[in-house]
Amino acid sequence: QVQLVESGGGLVQAGGSLRLSCAASESLYSISAISWYRQAPGKQRVLVATITRGGTTDYADSVKGRFTISRDNAKNTVYLQMNSLKPEDTAVYYCNAQRFGLNAWGRGTQLTVSS
Repeated sequence: QVQLVESGGGLVQAGGSLRLSCAASESLYSISAISWYRQAPGKQRVLVATITRGGTTDYADSVKGRFTISRDNAKNTVYLQMNSLKPEDTAVYYCNAQRFGLNAWGRGTQLTVSS
């Protein structure tokens, strides 16, 4: 079972930027897709962005043009660069890894955007 560790969360003002990291315990080449999800208080966990083994990316409409997902295969790490942050981006951000027979989650990292 792959282990995922998120980091980089914190408190930022609206309009600011932050980069989240998701470090995997094994090669990213062994994982079909890695995604970032977020869960705001009292709401369901929702998909934010995905990057596949081949490098294809996809984003939720709410973050398109503001967030960028990327990967560093040498470091087994996936990043989420978040720009033009809004208070509604406040949530716990989780990393998810999927391949056949695997659906792994990290513990999450808190992002708070103040207005």
